[in-house]
Amino acid sequence: MKKYLFLFMVLCGITNAYAEGVVLSDTYSDDESVDVATNEEPFVAPQTTSKQKIKPAAKNLLLTDSSDPLFLIADNQFLTDTYISHFEDHLRFGQYVGYGVNNNFVLHANMLYQWDLSGKHENGFSSTEFGGTYRMSHGFNDNHIISDVLFGLKLWGSSRVRTPEYADSTYYAGLRFGRQYTGVTLAGTIKSTWVFDDERGLSYLDFIPEAYFRFPQDWRAGIGFDLRKSTNERLLPNQEWLNLKLVRQYGNTQYVGRFDYEFEDKEIQVGANVKVLF
Repeated sequence: MKKYLFLFMVLCGITNAYAEGVVLSDTYSDDESVDVATNEEPFVAPQTTSKQKIKPAAKNLLLTDSSDPLFLIADNQFLTDTYISHFEDHLRFGQYVGYGVNNNFVLHANMLYQWDLSGKHENGFSSTEFGGTYRMSHGFNDNHIISDVLFGLKLWGSSRVRTPEYADSTYYAGLRFGRQYTGVTLAGTIKSTWVFDDERGLSYLDFIPEAYFRFPQDWRAGIGFDLRKSTNERLLPNQEWLNLKLVRQYGNTQYVGRFDYEFEDKEIQVGANVKVLF
């Protein structure tokens, strides 16, 4: 029995060697002529590849997604954001311009104009904001956590409009952090703002958690909460905002629709943005 088993194993070995010899002889023939009629590709043995680390998000999905809460303008690029919103009896128009000094640092300027529809004539330009964003961590390490420092100041606010957004002198600083995946970005921002002018003095703290979703066909959607705590509730009450946005992207241009709801005073704000990346 052992003899027959040995002969069977030898036969199998000879058969396999012959089959491999036929394949190799067909593939690496000394004859350099090619049979055009068959048009067959040469046999290529499967290659063993080493295990690759899976990145949280494809980089090309993020380069032009300017509504992503962790988006950073790249080196030598400009971002313009033109926006309009309706809040109570006021229309507000704004213009933002940002420039990427390098891949870690962004400078920006921002201005807002308010048109009062109630007849109280609270019309005027807000403080002109100058600020920056510095990226401390790009998330290239294993934990992929991104972190930014935010800072800025506002000057020359309108005396006709008595809100913190239009104050004569306003300073702010904050920290933003989060993680980007292929289909979603999770982020959180802690921002402290100080308001100083001739009539008012207060500060307030914003904590803003956000989730931003990327869908097929260049659709995006975002949801966030702005929890605001004020040191002077007479001038600025504590607020809890729900922020929703829907984004449609065409190349480097994004069209954004926004809806914001404040729970304490049941206030509603709706608006739209047009963002263009150059």
